[in-house]
Amino acid sequence: MNVNSIPFNKPYMTGRELLYIAQAHTNGHLAGDGMFTKKCHAWLEARTGTYKALLTHSCTAALEMAAILADIQPGDEVIMPSYTFVSTANAFVLRGGVPVFVDIRLDTFNIDETKIEAAITSRTKAIIPVHYAGVACEMDIIMNIAQRHNLLVIEDAAQGIMSTYKGKPLGSIGHLGAYSFHETKNIISGEGGALLINDERFAERAEIIRAKGTNRGQFFRGQVDKYTWVDIGSSYLPGEVIAAFLWAQMEEAQSITQKRMGLWQQYHETLAPLEEAGKLRQPIIPEYCQHNAHMYYIMLLNLKTRTQVIAQMKGAGINTVFHYVPLHDAPYGKRHGRAHGDLPVTHMASDCLLRLPLWLGVESHQQKIVDKLSTCF
Repeated sequence: MNVNSIPFNKPYMTGRELLYIAQAHTNGHLAGDGMFTKKCHAWLEARTGTYKALLTHSCTAALEMAAILADIQPGDEVIMPSYTFVSTANAFVLRGGVPVFVDIRLDTFNIDETKIEAAITSRTKAIIPVHYAGVACEMDIIMNIAQRHNLLVIEDAAQGIMSTYKGKPLGSIGHLGAYSFHETKNIISGEGGALLINDERFAERAEIIRAKGTNRGQFFRGQVDKYTWVDIGSSYLPGEVIAAFLWAQMEEAQSITQKRMGLWQQYHETLAPLEEAGKLRQPIIPEYCQHNAHMYYIMLLNLKTRTQVIAQMKGAGINTVFHYVPLHDAPYGKRHGRAHGDLPVTHMASDCLLRLPLWLGVESHQQKIVDKLSTCF
């Protein structure tokens, strides 16, 4: 990449990450579940109101834990959008589950809640809403559908930290929720994630699954005199270095979110004339959703236009990127999942959505980005 180019993403550091990593080393504990992990757990529980939070080494790991907790068996179906990252489906396919892909809404690109019920069969086990761009799905309706059909709701809130739906933090509304702290997210640790356990009946088993299927946590609390293998599981916990880095980010989560909102709003205001001229469509945020400025995207008229815009922006040293290739169209998705009906909005988003650079520090480049974008039409 040209040193003068504007990257799509640039990881942000608060300034205390390396200090806390050094403290973790001084404490003599670099494996998982040390002091900084406990701080992160407490922050998540206080911030979201979840019954129990557990750091994981990725959001993918959190979703895999959720699939085990949901007792997904071969042939069980899980309803989800096709316009999402592969981990949303993979976590359940690993247990033998069958992703059933439904279309997304035209406004938010979240799962279309009006299409969920028709996709339910006798094999359906769970609904996986994905909060795209940190904007909430219609959780009241989804939870009502799940209750009537005795289904679990597992929120893929990878992009949703610090966002809310009708005042409720994303990830805390379903039975289980998953966060990502990947370097492309708002609050980061390089790689990392968290599982939110909102239904307390899953708490004890979640701890065991995360600790390689052992009752290690009970042992350290003095509840058993030795720990042993009691369930399936894996090593899903991150090391203390990751937690120390993450804690520095969590301390500044409110400030980071406010700054990102300012960048998002700057794009929104300066790009309004292009929307008024019919050149693009800006994001639509329902009034009861407080988003977190995870990304700023625009919708272009067609795939040809988007391809041309990406090329012209790249020529000016500005890295803009599209997003997901629909999972139901992917080779593995065709073999191991199925689409419920046609998914026209999913295809449109895949062809027309374009994400603009949004990271703390990009403010010095925003006018250049907008000016160049204006010349692409």
